[in-house]
Amino acid sequence: MNLPNIISELVKAQNEFDSAAYANCFTENAEVFDEGKTHIGKAEIENWIDKANKEYKATMKSLDYNENILSAEVSGTFPGSPLVLKYHFELNNGLIQSLKITG
Repeated sequence: MNLPNIISELVKAQNEFDSAAYANCFTENAEVFDEGKTHIGKAEIENWIDKANKEYKATMKSLDYNENILSAEVSGTFPGSPLVLKYHFELNNGLIQSLKITG
């Protein structure tokens, strides 16, 4: 699968539970929408993913990538695991400007 480098870095950071590396995949004013909430800016994104990592221990297995949408099997300590989620990316200068996670 031919993923943009920054998305490969995001998946690697998620699978290593590295919240700082995950946040560094985003622009300074990036937005993440997940579970009905929007997280704005790298610091807020890092806090969100750090809490999620501690609570769910979720890992990602990339399944398909097409037109800035990554389908991934996500496994962790949450009800219904594993789930296939879609990650909708907007990229800007090699970084993630926005990410929307849907079921």
